[in-house]
Amino acid sequence: MLLQLDGVCLRYGVQVLADHVSAKIERGDRICLVGRNGEGKSSLLSLIGGKGDPDEGEIIRQSGTVLATLEQALPEDCDHTVYRYVAEGLGEVGGWLSEYRDNQNPDLQAKIDSAHGWELLARIDSVLDRLDLDENVRVMDLSGGWQRRAALARALVTEPDLLILDEPTNHLDIAAVEWLETFLATYRGALLFVSHDRALAQRLATSVWDLDRGILRVFNCPFDRYQQEKEKQLEEEARNDALFDKKLAQEEAWIRQGIKARRTRNEGRVRALQALRRERQARRERQGVAKMSLDAGERSGKLVAELKGVSFGFTDEQGELVPLIRDLDFTLMRGDKVGLIGPNGAGKSTLIRLLLGELEAQAGSIRLGTKLQVAYFDQRRDMLNPELTVVDNIAEGRESIDVGGSSRHVMSYLSDFLFTGVKARTKVGALSGGERNRALLANLFSQPANILVLDEPTNDLDVETLELLEQLLLDFSGTVLLVSHDRAFLDNVVESCLAFEGNGVVREYVGGYQDFVRQGGRFLSAEEQLRSRKQERAGEAEPTNADTAESAATEKSTTAAPKTKKLSYKLQRELDALPAQIETLETEIAALEEEVGQPDFYQQDSDLVQARLQKLTELQEALEVAFERWAELDSM
Repeated sequence: MLLQLDGVCLRYGVQVLADHVSAKIERGDRICLVGRNGEGKSSLLSLIGGKGDPDEGEIIRQSGTVLATLEQALPEDCDHTVYRYVAEGLGEVGGWLSEYRDNQNPDLQAKIDSAHGWELLARIDSVLDRLDLDENVRVMDLSGGWQRRAALARALVTEPDLLILDEPTNHLDIAAVEWLETFLATYRGALLFVSHDRALAQRLATSVWDLDRGILRVFNCPFDRYQQEKEKQLEEEARNDALFDKKLAQEEAWIRQGIKARRTRNEGRVRALQALRRERQARRERQGVAKMSLDAGERSGKLVAELKGVSFGFTDEQGELVPLIRDLDFTLMRGDKVGLIGPNGAGKSTLIRLLLGELEAQAGSIRLGTKLQVAYFDQRRDMLNPELTVVDNIAEGRESIDVGGSSRHVMSYLSDFLFTGVKARTKVGALSGGERNRALLANLFSQPANILVLDEPTNDLDVETLELLEQLLLDFSGTVLLVSHDRAFLDNVVESCLAFEGNGVVREYVGGYQDFVRQGGRFLSAEEQLRSRKQERAGEAEPTNADTAESAATEKSTTAAPKTKKLSYKLQRELDALPAQIETLETEIAALEEEVGQPDFYQQDSDLVQARLQKLTELQEALEVAFERWAELDSM
């Protein structure tokens, strides 16, 4: 056991964030902590990470356990080099090592000697190499994805037994999210993470901690099964509450009977009623679900926008043209739901501005449709004044607002988005990230629109609000343009994707993100784009993604040709044995999956359940290794 929560209580003012919480973390655990916005997930993570003490109970850590936290905020204002930033994760001695590297001061050498710090140099170099970081670049000059990677290196350099991550995928593009997901899947230590990225949670989590109204429940199962079990639990809770309320109503009716009944009433029954009243008063109601609705306004024309041969780019510091969009032909019709995918800075926001007529194309033509009413969800959240309250931002001094052709009191409208009482009169700047997003959605949906432009709407939203927003967009009769790095959200909402594949190449793919991958789509790396532009400047034709893939395949086959030879006796025997080994692994996995799928599987002892799930994971990993080895030997 690495860590145990024993009767932990945590309060923020009158709000109870954790009510006698008990749970434990073992070596190798991969725990996803979930809960509604404002439930206290980040506060609980901070407590586990060693920041502050619980109001009651205790946190027991195994002696020598090393914990590291990947914070939600990016180190975007850090002017240190990547080397210094990562080294300082080791504390004071890391700072000395970084200074000595730049200035070999004898005084620093003596300090490092006394702290036995030289052995840490290899650890710093190893982490930088493993995460492919340029040690001499300033952290503030990195993109968001690389800043997150540097922050992860700073955490990993301590070689933690438990790595704590708070919304690690926020503001990362899809490529960075997939890299982080793959890296964490191979991480050997224990993971405790908060994430609303359902694809990431599904791949990584072997168990789920559910924080709901101060109560922490542990589900020893993957994320998708947790969602099913949680739904059953809430249905059971609703039935029990209804029975309790019915009994309480009957007892209240009995106590209010006439004089004769009160003279002969049972005092034990009276005391039982008082206990029922106290229990009902102590019950914490679950936070409601936002009731979002959209006013599609007046129908736009059938054609929303038509682009023919459109190009757009910018000139970099060296005076070279960097294309964002090149020779794009695209037609957007009324009712289309289109996702824009690609790395940060690829030009997605630029294309939106071209589609809405806010920018003029540098080449080609753009024809816009008629009767366009646009509502824009900006990822920078500039539409809200942080110094004003939620109600002032939405109402702008009015008591009522027109929504869907009818007048509604602003407080009634805000209650649909879970802003009631004090929360509605709280300044936007004091809200959590998820609450700010809900306020922005309330502002967005208060105006009629037949075109919705959503730029990263899913950041900080809890899973239930995400699923509600998904359904809302599916039911919306107007046109949707969605910029998102949430793969599950894209797959569930959009009908086609415009993929920014690099060097101005923008292609349309039918379906969501997984369909884009299945159809062979990919994004060129920065190195590939730079090489392509150099070839173009040298007068060579710019390779398309297909050309790049074909070239890579040719290069691979050319380099592999000299290595083609008859396998040694030992390797041939290994190759011959692999099909039977693969078949055995597949049989064992199928049997275990059937066992795990039984209704009573999770009713067993938790240690047994965890052991069987771990065995299933190990078998699946072994199968992947066997397939890779078979492909490697077969190609030889």
